[in-house]
Order: sequence, then C-alpha cells, then structure tokens
Amino acid sequence: MKILALEKEVPGITDNRFTPEILRTEAARAWELHQAGMIRELYFRHDRQEAVLILECKDAEEARSVLATLPLVKEGLITFDIIPLTAYPGFARLFEKKE
Repeated sequence: MKILALEKEVPGITDNRFTPEILRTEAARAWELHQAGMIRELYFRHDRQEAVLILECKDAEEARSVLATLPLVKEGLITFDIIPLTAYPGFARLFEKKE
C-alpha cells in the first residue's frame, strides 16, 4: 500500500536542535529505508522546510513503525501525518458500457 507521510513541526522545537550530526544520521537512515524499498520517494516542500515521503508499506501502522526509526522522530523533533492512499477509481467510468 502506498502511504503519503507529511512532516509536521513539533511546537517549541528550535532550529538549533537540528544539529549536523543528527541530520547526517537522519539522512543515513532515510537512505537505508529507501534501499530497502520502504521509502519510495522523498521530497521537501517548496514553500517550507518539511519532508514529504511516499512509502510502500503493508498498512498505515507499518508506516508509523518505519517512520519511528528515523532519528528526528526518535528525538521528538518531528512527527508525520500518515495518509494511506488508494488508486483513483474514476477512470473506470470511461469504459463503462452505456445502455
């Protein structure tokens, strides 16, 4: 199942908490998850410094578990909105038989 994960800021967290060391560790873990096929796509929003991930997981709970392994999540610096996705069914209307 495809899962959309939108990073959310944690209130009260200041930029100085995002040290080069933890950001490097975060990148390394994201790379591991990408290589394992869990993170399929990874972006930053153009309008603000928040990540947008497309994951491939069994369900939303597995996505939460995977994201919980990220160092920034472990440290309570970021969190994610988890949105399970399903294929758009509307194209089927184009091929329905008209009676």
